[in-house]
Amino acid sequence: MAEKEIQTTVGGLRAVELYFRSVREIASGSTAFYQSQTRLNSPKLGVLSPDKYRDVCEMTSQAEKLFQLEMLQALEACSSFTERELNFSWISVYMPVRYLKNENAAKAVVEICRKREIPTNRICFELSEKLLAEDDGKAADSIQTMRNFGFHFMLTGFGGSYCPMMRLSNFSVDYVMLSPEVANFIGRDERSDNAVKSIISFVNDIGSEPVADGVFNSRQAETLYSFECSYCAGSLSGKYVTERFVKRRADT
Repeated sequence: MAEKEIQTTVGGLRAVELYFRSVREIASGSTAFYQSQTRLNSPKLGVLSPDKYRDVCEMTSQAEKLFQLEMLQALEACSSFTERELNFSWISVYMPVRYLKNENAAKAVVEICRKREIPTNRICFELSEKLLAEDDGKAADSIQTMRNFGFHFMLTGFGGSYCPMMRLSNFSVDYVMLSPEVANFIGRDERSDNAVKSIISFVNDIGSEPVADGVFNSRQAETLYSFECSYCAGSLSGKYVTERFVKRRADT
């Protein structure tokens, strides 16, 4: 992951732009950490959100190159947020599952953090639900190795349609972000609430922290908290914004 080989602009624009949103503690309402979302700036196609490029990108080696850019920008944001005295535990950065199979993956991310003087525990690698399809043990081993260096891991999209939930037990991730579909079941009826509670209990029981996504009102948040889910993201917590618009709640 040599920084000097990375092109950071395209046609005069910053090629990769990270946006951030707060993931909040439900009990206090304060920001616990920041989740990033990558948007690509293309002179011809405009601004591309992840749903427009991720699937195609991850079929090629471009996925690793994009991850390098994302990692650098996440580290820059980490320094900026610290200087601005924002309270947060870590910033997430999307990692393609295929990167976990790179035998030098752990060494590369540790080295770039060392060069930028950012503690490894300030970074959480965000993995898509595609991780659950991995069955050769390489991804699981790589995750554990990086966790031993201090990095955090968060699986996203868990509990949605066609999600092979039992396979989560094969991977030691620190956080599990639930699919927005899960929050949408809250309050429909007792059976729906019990289903949501069961998913959250399963995540807790295997030693990961559940994080609800798609939460848009306080009633949902309160119900989730009663189900032992301590963190939430969604319109209730705040939308994605560029780095310079990330502020302390007291400043807003």
